[in-house]
Amino acid sequence: MSEPLKKIHWLGAGLASVPGIRRLVAKDYPVNLWEQDLEKAKAATKGLTGNVTLHKADNDELAKAIAVGDIVVSMLPASMHLNIAKLCLEKGANFVSSSYISPEMAELDAEAKDKGLIFINEVGLDPGIDHLLSHLLIEDYKASPQFSPDNEHDFQSYCGGFPAIANDFTYKFSWSPLGVLKALKNPAKAIVEGKEIDIAKPWDAVKSYDVALAEGMETFQSYPNRNSVVFMPHYGISEDWTMKRFVRGTLRLNGWAEAWKDIFNTIETTDADKVDAELGPLSDKLWADYLYEDGEFDRVVLTVELKVMRNGITIWHKAKSIDSVGTRHASAMARLVSNTVSLATEAAFKGKLKPGVQAAPSDPAVIREWLETISELGDAVHHTDYCVQSRIIAAE
Repeated sequence: MSEPLKKIHWLGAGLASVPGIRRLVAKDYPVNLWEQDLEKAKAATKGLTGNVTLHKADNDELAKAIAVGDIVVSMLPASMHLNIAKLCLEKGANFVSSSYISPEMAELDAEAKDKGLIFINEVGLDPGIDHLLSHLLIEDYKASPQFSPDNEHDFQSYCGGFPAIANDFTYKFSWSPLGVLKALKNPAKAIVEGKEIDIAKPWDAVKSYDVALAEGMETFQSYPNRNSVVFMPHYGISEDWTMKRFVRGTLRLNGWAEAWKDIFNTIETTDADKVDAELGPLSDKLWADYLYEDGEFDRVVLTVELKVMRNGITIWHKAKSIDSVGTRHASAMARLVSNTVSLATEAAFKGKLKPGVQAAPSDPAVIREWLETISELGDAVHHTDYCVQSRIIAAE
């Protein structure tokens, strides 16, 4: 008797899911799309003739439908991932999400490995493509004759989404602003001037940042977010490296800090135990005033940069960036997040990833394959070598 065919269970048909769903269905992967709003699911798959089945989201029905070897893609809120992942362990299925690996998710690693299951996370845009570009950048440097842990290293990685045509506010929202406001209350950790520092208020750490893009240099504003330092070993930076700076953070249009000054003041005086209640009215006002209009395009800019110095002289300096604009078919954010998720799903379906809880792949061959596909889908990587002033627009 032949083994039953594996299936993909994609949970959630929101705007950030649509391009990835459509890519997998168009490639004739067996996709089961689970969504509370079936009209939304129908819209997400409109015109497709591939192997796709729509289901109204229901935990009991989902549990019955998941079989050994299936792949479950959670595009639900991050707070729901852990329960879905535990269901996958119970059912012998693989798990995919674009979210950061939580400590609770990491604790599932041993059991996932023991059962031979792939639990891949951090495979969206940020986290996701930023990891891919960072791995390539650092591998490139390690392979160079300039490499030495004793050099001074300055690594920066930033990503941001904003309107393609800037407004006075420098920003617009495609979902509730409350999440953005709450994120600004989160402290960050980074290495700056050779020291590990804690940043309590992101707006106090905003700095001007020049990014090399296909159309030339452009000035943005940036600030650290989350704990950057924990990603150093993930990128292959060992403890013996001399690090002048290591920052992962958020990119905003130039002028953002000035335009948001009053908002920062409100956030700063908000009681930590009453965030939802106290920031709710501000969120509602921002939602009303700065919602993306129908047909209005977004823009996403992602950049990773490594500058290496010896005796005060720059000896190696390269950067990789993506500058993408939405189309009438999908926003840039949706395309970059969900197409990358679909690549991870495809890799899990084909068994190309190792078992266990993991983030985006670090294998240069796999990364180049993914970036080539991302480029074919409309989002090319721009490479800059500051030392030789060569700039090429292509996937590596």
